[in-house]
Amino acid sequence: MSLPLSLSVRRSATQGSVTTQTAWVVGMAVLTAIGAQIEIPHQPVPFTLQTLFVLLAGGLLGPRNGFLSMSAYLLAGLAGLPVFSQFGFGLVKILGPTGGYLLAFPVAAFVVGTLTARRTEIWWTAVSLFAGLLIIFTLGTAHLGMTYARSWSEAFSAGFLIFSWWDVAKLVAATSILAGLQRTSVE
Repeated sequence: MSLPLSLSVRRSATQGSVTTQTAWVVGMAVLTAIGAQIEIPHQPVPFTLQTLFVLLAGGLLGPRNGFLSMSAYLLAGLAGLPVFSQFGFGLVKILGPTGGYLLAFPVAAFVVGTLTARRTEIWWTAVSLFAGLLIIFTLGTAHLGMTYARSWSEAFSAGFLIFSWWDVAKLVAATSILAGLQRTSVE
């Protein structure tokens, strides 16, 4: 019997041994940290690949382990590991302009994991990932508006609209990866 790869990955990441699940959770947190370092500098919030891995964490690990993975990522940064963009760390990053985006990661992974578990069609996967991005950018923009921007329109422009082209590309990439895993079978 063969299972679609994404189902076998999701099963091992959500129902495998504690060691296997922990490896998936830590692995996605590490990939998110690596994605934070792949950036196009921009003020007040840089363009990074973090959100790609947040979406994949939810889609591959499911709601619980996706949430745990992104929580582990945040806790690593708060504990002083240089996992945020530009090798940043600490509470200053959470309180600064990027804090709302970072705090939204566990919530977005949970929502993506919950939604992608319901259906496997590519359009549903794209809608689920879009919902995750909407959570990240809504919370991120709200935080940016309260901590950095001079007005809500400035926060919306600098924290939401500016990222639309970049995150559409990540949405397409994540959807393609998850859909590709749906089509691939393991023996």
